[in-house]
Amino acid sequence: MSTLPTQTAPITEGRPFPRGACFDGEGTNFALFSAHATRVELCLFDDDGKETRIELPEYTDEIWHGYLPGVRPGQWYGYRVHGPYEPEQGHRFNPNKLLIDPYARELAGELTWCDELYGYTVGHPDKDLSFDERDSAPFVPKAVVVDEAYDWEGDERPMLPWDETIIMETHVRGYTMKHPDVSDALRGTCAGLASPAVLEQIRGLGITAVELLPMHAYLDDRHLLEADRRNYWGYNTLGFFAIKRRYLSNGHRDEFRDLVKAMHKSGLEVLLDVVYNHTAEGSELGPTLSFRGIDNLSYYRLAEDPRFYINDTGTGNTLNVSHPRVIQMVMDSLRYWVSDMHVDGFRFDLATILGREPTGFDQRGGILDAVAQDPLLASVKMIAEPWDCGPGGYQVGHFPPGWAEWNDRFRDDVRAFWKGDEGKLPDVGKRLTGSADFFDKRGRRPWASVNFITAHDGFTLHDLVSYDGKHNEANGEDNRDGSDNNHSWNCGVEGDTDDAGILALRERQMRNLLATLFLSKGTPMLLAGDERAQTQGGNNNTYGQDSDIAWIDWQRDPTAGRLSEFVRELVALRKAFPLLRRGRFLDGRYEQETGIRDLVWLAPDGQEATEAHWTDPGARSIAVIMEGRAQQSGVRRQGSDASLLLLVNAWSEGVAFRLPEGDSAASWSVVLSSAPELEKGVTAEKGGEFICPPRSIVVMTNGLP
Repeated sequence: MSTLPTQTAPITEGRPFPRGACFDGEGTNFALFSAHATRVELCLFDDDGKETRIELPEYTDEIWHGYLPGVRPGQWYGYRVHGPYEPEQGHRFNPNKLLIDPYARELAGELTWCDELYGYTVGHPDKDLSFDERDSAPFVPKAVVVDEAYDWEGDERPMLPWDETIIMETHVRGYTMKHPDVSDALRGTCAGLASPAVLEQIRGLGITAVELLPMHAYLDDRHLLEADRRNYWGYNTLGFFAIKRRYLSNGHRDEFRDLVKAMHKSGLEVLLDVVYNHTAEGSELGPTLSFRGIDNLSYYRLAEDPRFYINDTGTGNTLNVSHPRVIQMVMDSLRYWVSDMHVDGFRFDLATILGREPTGFDQRGGILDAVAQDPLLASVKMIAEPWDCGPGGYQVGHFPPGWAEWNDRFRDDVRAFWKGDEGKLPDVGKRLTGSADFFDKRGRRPWASVNFITAHDGFTLHDLVSYDGKHNEANGEDNRDGSDNNHSWNCGVEGDTDDAGILALRERQMRNLLATLFLSKGTPMLLAGDERAQTQGGNNNTYGQDSDIAWIDWQRDPTAGRLSEFVRELVALRKAFPLLRRGRFLDGRYEQETGIRDLVWLAPDGQEATEAHWTDPGARSIAVIMEGRAQQSGVRRQGSDASLLLLVNAWSEGVAFRLPEGDSAASWSVVLSSAPELEKGVTAEKGGEFICPPRSIVVMTNGLP
């Protein structure tokens, strides 16, 4: 609760750093950046909502600041910022609107949507050029002064190398709302996800890193609430330092720290999906909640007519990450989550924005350069979603060294290949071997490609093989997109079916997609629930579905247990055979020093695949030898690992492969198959014929790992 000091001493000058509210044991220093404000009032609130306004007395290097003795943790506060209301000049100051501190560590209360939140008068014929004089304070969350102290009990980040990393993307609520081992009081919260049974379940799959959908404080979109729904994914950030209270059973951010500590004890890394490309304030017709009212001209990228916003994000605004104070805010936020909250890395939503300058995307953009030189951030994992909605926004493979990237080309090519599209064999060959066409540059490693089949945005794995993606059935505003961009195939029947043959085919296709994911060079990312054939009923956009549609159904059967076991087998295989994780791209070139080629592609007849085979639009079968004796690193010496032979057959019938010969063993032995009828341990002589089952991947070895 908020408690005003019983006797507030006069405010003193304080310091312009650090930004935000900083409690020192006796009082709190307040510092707020605004380059264009004329006056800033600090607003303190008591338990009854009574407001006390105190003008910040000093202005140093565009930072307004002051120190208040007696103000302690738990105090609620906000700002009223004075300045010109001149939208046509880029200024939208309105002191009638209570503003949230961008550096707030906690927020109290939920936003209540109403017209008082807007800096202009909603419904006025002049739209955002009008000026609204109503007070928004009763309807706005309040920032909270916090105590930074926390007992980490010697916690250390696992700091797992990239080549050992296996990511699971999940949602705090979605994973726990229906979990049988989570109590009702903790479902949907960090404490629920930290339950020992839950963490053991994740770890038991072989997962090493959990990537959480946005945890930053965000808004439920007004149109969703009016439709009796709310923002599920969280891509609508209101504050880059605070946690969404919905995910905290006790309302305190230390619950998130407890989760991180518990995950680290289980050997799991914690990655956060973060949104530094836009804010929840939207376009010029959006509300005035924080950044817009503090210094609109500095925080946002504005169009040639500064009344309007550049919308490279598709959300109405774009954060101005070229401005030094905005760069500082983003960097302070990242360092805070690493140093104070012990997270292990980040996935950046629409990350192309981070390198976007007025001239376009630049690998030397402000944020990217700042990250590259930061010693603290050098120790954590950085993952880009390498596209945005702006000109030239698709930048897969163009992020700087040190970054990994979501590889949507892997997703699309692998989906299309197993669906049966023609001409996809060359593409799937590139994806299996690490997508060197995108990432083999500037010393980047195969792990830079974060490979995935599904993610939060789109079909689940089950729905990918159960819906064709072309039908557009009514499901509110969240439905299938009516195109073939999903590269999905329903295996003959749309949606649910009792047909045993189609169900078996769907399970087989799921196994093929999972096998391709885990056998490919790069960093695999699994969508939570895919290992259990989770369905969303064909919904491929659950942004506004905080409901049974999106939550994992832990009672789902019968394929759930079999798929989970198959994922465990794939992870075990990946860990057992180092060549699947080597930090070198496979290119098939002859190594002069070792006399070995690291990779050889073979047609089913056993001959090396020719250009004619690769370019045959109907070709859907290929074999590849991954040579364990090839050079393992930059040191030019022969390796000593077992070799692998992958047989890939996307045909609806079995294909006879002539197995390659070699000098290391007399036979090939099956170590994994996506076809359930083919058991592990089956052997075949080298040079002999082996029938690869229809629509399957078979992995064989010529020696123990």
